[in-house]
Amino acid sequence: MCNACLIENVKHHMMSRRRLFSGAAATAALGAAAGLAAARPAMAQASGRVVDLTHAYDSDFPTFDGKPGILFEPDKNFDPDGYHLFKLTIFEHTGTHIDAPLHFAQGGISVDALPVENLIAPLCIIDISAKAAEDPNATVEPADVEAWISAHGDLPAGACVAMNSGWSARMGDPSWRNLPDGTLAFPGFSKAATDLLADAGAASIGVDTLSLDPGNSADFAVHYSWLPSGRFGIEGLANLDQLPATGATVFIGAPKHRGGTGGPARIIALV
Repeated sequence: MCNACLIENVKHHMMSRRRLFSGAAATAALGAAAGLAAARPAMAQASGRVVDLTHAYDSDFPTFDGKPGILFEPDKNFDPDGYHLFKLTIFEHTGTHIDAPLHFAQGGISVDALPVENLIAPLCIIDISAKAAEDPNATVEPADVEAWISAHGDLPAGACVAMNSGWSARMGDPSWRNLPDGTLAFPGFSKAATDLLADAGAASIGVDTLSLDPGNSADFAVHYSWLPSGRFGIEGLANLDQLPATGATVFIGAPKHRGGTGGPARIIALV
């Protein structure tokens, strides 16, 4: 559907709802609809298959420091209160979650201020599962990025580039986080690869592991370069193996607590 047609449809829909919006509010709504149609043409060609890229998590979900990432405390119960409500205590960087620039950059963008146009993006998946099966600290390297581009063409502007290491299959097993001796071990990106992705115009990166950097990283080079550049990351993705290397659109449900460094997110792909 063309942008002009979409705008006319939005106008008609708004009128049929008895002028729910008016003046500046209506203009803003039309502008948002037109911008979405212009920025995400791939959505119109999707088959409609939806894949959840988010792990459900509880206090047993693996965390970087080994502490529970979320705690549930009953606050209201059906008996005697008539309804049910939990009080949650959550650490921001647990479960499937966002790393905002502020996480590793003093004065960086907080999670509530992430540009909304980057929360709906073409999803590009780089599969390193074969080498990750041999090396638990395998990394996405520039050669992997270049091989993806050779096979699929240039990265779309504003893309989310995700690493599929096959690590989702390990969820529920200690090897998702560490070696038998407790040493952290999981795949991630190399700084050289993320520098290349930044130059290519990617807006975000994602991993199906605990961290953007590999488990054996001593300097968090990706965190200290990618995030301060104003871009964000997603950690703990699920089900990337259910998607093609290109052609999906990802919807990133980033949390919006003011001044946050990140937080648990609902990530969904449409293909």
